[in-house]
This record gives sequence, C-alpha cells and structure tokens, in this order.
Amino acid sequence: MEGKTPTETHIQDHTYKVFPNDLNSKGTAFGGMIMSQLDRLAAVVAERHSGQTCVTASVDSMHFLAPAHRGDHLIFKVSMNHAWRTSMEIGAKVYAEDPRSGERRHMVSVYFTFVAINDNEKPTPVPPLICETRDEKRRSEEAQIRRERRKAEAEETKERRADQI
Repeated sequence: MEGKTPTETHIQDHTYKVFPNDLNSKGTAFGGMIMSQLDRLAAVVAERHSGQTCVTASVDSMHFLAPAHRGDHLIFKVSMNHAWRTSMEIGAKVYAEDPRSGERRHMVSVYFTFVAINDNEKPTPVPPLICETRDEKRRSEEAQIRRERRKAEAEETKERRADQI
C-alpha cells in the first residue's frame, strides 16, 4: 500500500460564515455546529487518506478558547497526524476571523481518531503516512503519545467497570 503525505489530503482555510441561525442563546456560535463541521471535515481527510469509508472512533478534549460572533468567518484547518494499521488521527484547528479587521482568534483545537471500514463494516488497513517536514514529524510523534494515553485510559476504564460488576 503506497503512503500519502499530509499535504495530499489536508483541508486548509475552509471558511464558514456565521449567520444568526448558527448562534446559541448567548449570541455566539453554537459549539455543536462547530463540532459537527469539524467531524465532517475530519472524515473527508480520513477518507482521502484511506480511500475507504471512515467512522469516528474518538474525539480528544475539545476546549473552546474564544467565541465567534454573528458575521465572523470560521477558518478550519484539518490535517492527518498519524496513520496506524486501521486507524488514523486527524488534527483540526479553528479560527474566528473578524471580516472587517481580518483579526483571527484561535477558537479550538481537537484530535479525532477515525477507523477505516470495508464493505462488511470491519476495520480495514490504511496507507502509511509519509511525514516530510519537521512539523509533520512532530505532529506524528505527538499523535503516538496521545494514542498510548487513549489506550491506557481505555484499559483503566475497562478495569473500573470490571470491579463494579
């Protein structure tokens, strides 16, 4: 299976304009709408990389750092961080941009894990990720650390649940 680079599959500067129907009761962009957009864009990156249907397996902590307001532009950047046997980590970052001043505020960063599935809905192998730049290599190494942390947390949860039975 031939590998792919992050730049072959990434999404850079996908832009979404915040309209009144996108606002929560406080008048800022509804977090669920942003989460939905992120999940869809991360799925596109995973499917571009794998050439398969992909499903969301997990989402790491999502902390909103700044609000977006009516009329702001949301700028999405989504890229493959690491590919394992059947799963992939995709990193995403969102900025809120004031269309008048051009000022950008970092809103949220998040990591998705996707699994490629075949026609029988079973996990299927994905191509390796070819990291070329120092930044791509760093993101790949950090993804491996997060994966080990996720696995350890899953094992701890499994043990706690077994103790409760």
